[in-house]
Amino acid sequence: MRRRVPAAAAALVALSVAACGGGGDTKTVRAQTTTTRVEVLESGGDTAPGRTAFNPSGIYQRESPGVVTIISTGLQSTGGGGGGAQSGLGSGFVISGDGEIATNAHVVTSGEGASIRKADQVFVHFKDDNQVPARIIGFDPFADVALLKVDPAGLTLRPLPLGSAGDLTVGSPVAAIGSPFGEDQSLSVGVISALDRSIESLTGFATVGAIQTDAAINHGNSGGPLLDARGRVLGINAQIRTTSGEGSGVGFAVSVDTVKRSLGQLRRDGKAHYAYLGVTTSPLYPQLGRRFGLKAEHGAWVQAVSPSGPADQAGLKAGDHRERFQDGQYQVGGDVIVAVGGRPVREEDDVAQALVGRRPGSTVALEILRDGARRTLRVKLGERPLDARAG
Repeated sequence: MRRRVPAAAAALVALSVAACGGGGDTKTVRAQTTTTRVEVLESGGDTAPGRTAFNPSGIYQRESPGVVTIISTGLQSTGGGGGGAQSGLGSGFVISGDGEIATNAHVVTSGEGASIRKADQVFVHFKDDNQVPARIIGFDPFADVALLKVDPAGLTLRPLPLGSAGDLTVGSPVAAIGSPFGEDQSLSVGVISALDRSIESLTGFATVGAIQTDAAINHGNSGGPLLDARGRVLGINAQIRTTSGEGSGVGFAVSVDTVKRSLGQLRRDGKAHYAYLGVTTSPLYPQLGRRFGLKAEHGAWVQAVSPSGPADQAGLKAGDHRERFQDGQYQVGGDVIVAVGGRPVREEDDVAQALVGRRPGSTVALEILRDGARRTLRVKLGERPLDARAG
């Protein structure tokens, strides 16, 4: 479980946008097989069309057999004192009858940016006490998602259904199942506290669209599911914000839509590709826009442009001098991004959200304000680097 330590001031986000088998006896011509049992259970508890009673006990009984504990060995030490290989523990959940397991990238890797390394070995421990080795199919350090695969032969698998980010509502009840502090199959409940949060990734780029929850999440919950009243996965529990090292009612999960995109790419390519714009922006609000005559009340104010990056090559401009206003310092004189690909930008993260579904090498239209006048720039997007500082 990675901890989020609150910064003294809001940081500007650099936008750019982780063996059983069967055999045959030829002498008797009688096959010996080891079978896989896949359980698919109906979501229960509907009280009315479109509504489902929140029953934590029922959710736990149905879905906990699909939640697993993940043990990783041969991780690199991240401390300053050197030392040898280390072990790690986290959570995960079954997503298919073929033995696919979803978890966080940081559960099965160590290091950050270009220094990320996979664990030497990964084992998956099931609720029925089976423990088997797993293969890392791939990991996405930008979204902190990893795809594992176990040999399903001889196992009883309970795939968890994946929900949709369109079903998320602040105040909706949620349940988290995982292995906090190694206490496997632990249930905690709470509500969705906020949506569309930005959280740190393993690369320095922000993971956007994250879910904030007050369901208790602690070290070891990483990689486990955040579930709705129907037992559908809404996200992968990933981080806590803390000053003490303990959970404090502010946890974050990677949104299920982000998870789906990552898993699709990991299945296909073994890695995830993200489009890269190469700018640092600051969110615009009405008083800030009026103070500097930006002719806009909302948007992403360009504060820096990565040299020779896609935005730089397209002619996007940052400011040329710094000024202070209220509680912040701003690079003044740069462009304001007000739309990406025809999608209006009201919040700073809207730029990153608009780029997430685009592939490197594709072209996108940026609508900007420069000196109060609107213009459109066409940008050929690059491939996001593993380290934000490299951009």
